[in-house]
Amino acid sequence: MDKNITPIEAVKLQQFLCGKLNPDLQVQRRNRPDECAEIHIGDECLGVVSKIIDEGETSYSFEITILDIDLEELE
Repeated sequence: MDKNITPIEAVKLQQFLCGKLNPDLQVQRRNRPDECAEIHIGDECLGVVSKIIDEGETSYSFEITILDIDLEELE
């Protein structure tokens, strides 16, 4: 099975994540093989979502990276 996130999956993921996290969130697909999609709010990339296929079941993993310098700004 293809691990690329399809356009339909990207729309569904965006609808789901907008409802759960932030209505301004956008899912932007990449067009390379076995690639994840990027999660953006405005111009900032918050993280990536990957498609996981295991034993015929599909799930999605959302990974966010927080840099230490981003946390220093909060002090």
